[in-house]
Amino acid sequence: MTKKEKVEFNNENQDIKENPFSQELNKEEKAEQKEVEEKDVCDNKELATLEERCKNLEAELENQKTKYIRLAADFDNYRKRQEQEREALLKYGAEDTMKKLLPILDTIERAEKSFMEIEDCQQLKQSFEAIQKQISDSLGRIGLEKIETVGKEFDPNLHEAVMQTPTNEHEDHSIIAEMQTGYKLHDRVVRPAMVNVAVNE
Repeated sequence: MTKKEKVEFNNENQDIKENPFSQELNKEEKAEQKEVEEKDVCDNKELATLEERCKNLEAELENQKTKYIRLAADFDNYRKRQEQEREALLKYGAEDTMKKLLPILDTIERAEKSFMEIEDCQQLKQSFEAIQKQISDSLGRIGLEKIETVGKEFDPNLHEAVMQTPTNEHEDHSIIAEMQTGYKLHDRVVRPAMVNVAVNE
C-alpha cells in the first residue's frame, strides 16, 4: 500500500470513528451482545435449576416407591395374620365353652353307673335334677339364660305365639303357657320361646 493509500485509509477510519451514527451502531451491537450473553447465563442457571429439581423429584419418587412396597408387604402380612386368626377362632372359638361343659359329661358318666344300682325312683329323680341344675349353671356361666314366659306380656322379639286362647281370666296378650323354652345368649335371642297367648273375648 502506497503512502497516499495509507493516508486515505486512516482518514476513512477516522471518519467512521467520528461518525455519530457509526458509534451509536457499535453501542447497540455491544448492548445486544451483552444481552445475549446475560440471557445465556440466565438460561444456563435455569437449566441447572431444572436439572436439580428433576434429580430431587426422581429421588422422591424412588423413596415413595420404597415406602409403597414396604406398606404393601406389611398389609399382606396383616391380611394373612387376620386370616389365620379368623380360622383359629372358627376352629377353636368354642374351646372355653367346651371346658365349661366337660364337668357335666363327667357327672353324666358317674350318674350312668350309679343309675344301675338305684332302685328308689325318688333318688333317681334327685340325681336327674342335680344333673339338670349343673347343666343350667354351666350354661349360665357361659351367658345362656332362659326367656321368661308365663305371666309376662307377649313380646314378638322374645316369644313366638304358637297358640292363642280366647279367655277373660288373663290379661289380653299375656302368656298363659310355655310350649318350648326359649334362650338368650347375653342380649341376643338364640331361640324364641314358643308360647300360648291369651286373647280377651
